[in-house]
Amino acid sequence: MQKVYLDSAATTQVRSEVIEKMQKALGEVYGNPSSTHSFGRTAKSHIESARKTIAKQLNCQASEIIFTSGGTEADNMILRCAVRDLGVETLITSKIEHHAVLHTCEELAEEYGISLEFVNLDENGNPDLNHLDKLLKQDDTKKLVSLMHVNNEIGNLLDLETVCGLCQENNALFHSDTVQSIGHFEWDLESTPIDFLTAAAHKFHGPKGIGFAFIRKNSGLKPLIVGGSQERGFRAGTEAFHNIVGLEESFNAAYQSMESERAYVTGLKKHFIKNLKQALPGIEFNGLSGDLTKSTYTLVNARLPFDTQKALMLLFHMDLKGIACSKGSACQSGSNKGSHVLTSILSEEEQQKPSIRFSFSHYNTIEELDYVIQVLKEFAVS
Repeated sequence: MQKVYLDSAATTQVRSEVIEKMQKALGEVYGNPSSTHSFGRTAKSHIESARKTIAKQLNCQASEIIFTSGGTEADNMILRCAVRDLGVETLITSKIEHHAVLHTCEELAEEYGISLEFVNLDENGNPDLNHLDKLLKQDDTKKLVSLMHVNNEIGNLLDLETVCGLCQENNALFHSDTVQSIGHFEWDLESTPIDFLTAAAHKFHGPKGIGFAFIRKNSGLKPLIVGGSQERGFRAGTEAFHNIVGLEESFNAAYQSMESERAYVTGLKKHFIKNLKQALPGIEFNGLSGDLTKSTYTLVNARLPFDTQKALMLLFHMDLKGIACSKGSACQSGSNKGSHVLTSILSEEEQQKPSIRFSFSHYNTIEELDYVIQVLKEFAVS
């Protein structure tokens, strides 16, 4: 049986050079980065090197990069601290955000009694930016907008430039979950007036359990986790040194090879869409994931022309055939509930058909995609 991994939006295969770098770090650099002796100073120097590497590529200051355990912690930290420390009285988000944002906003609204507003979405899952403008202008409360750059289920790309402009015009803060974006798209934080963003290494072929937050200088945020002076006093706790080393290596590799890997993966996506349409007449693509210019090149979310009975067996069948894919966010895989993203943009009739997210990386091949298409074609007539 062939094994095909098409779930890179959930997590990616770790690059071999990242594993080697982390193994070396674990074996040779074991001092506590907070210790003042040479063992500790060596570890600390590696951490600061990683911080500078990220800052240089994103065109921001090293002091604006805070290492976290991943995107979920970073999202929680930023949103909670903004409400607690900056006097945010209104949170504006959408109903198709990752639950790290959506659930945090809902809890903050209940806990602090602040307003929570949702931007209207069109049928493709794009935020209505005219409605966003109205929400920003509806009163004089301090506002924070949280909209993800790349949707993790349908791949839609946010119009960052317009959202940044609207937030600036209305003196609102802007946070973006960029977990599906960092490592796949270029950024220039000097010219992009975003206040906060988040990233996770395991989305760009690095280790799990490490990510970072960008917090613009002089933001006014105070620590959420206290008990030590690590991360310039912003996040207490001994740093996961080996993970930070792995993050730097994977981050470097992602940006050094981005142009060639993007071209290759875009070719995979184009081939997959074209041949799926031929093999399964009636197939549809959710959101804008079937559009090569308006969605990320790393995934498609396909709504397959199968009846309800077949839909129940589809993922099980794919797994039996050695194919890893997803019905949505990996964080929802243990839930019997459908995708909150698709529920927000599809009709009840459309939701009856199975939707599968296929997400790619440079480790995939045309031959693998052809195998997946053949399996789906055979399943359709079985």
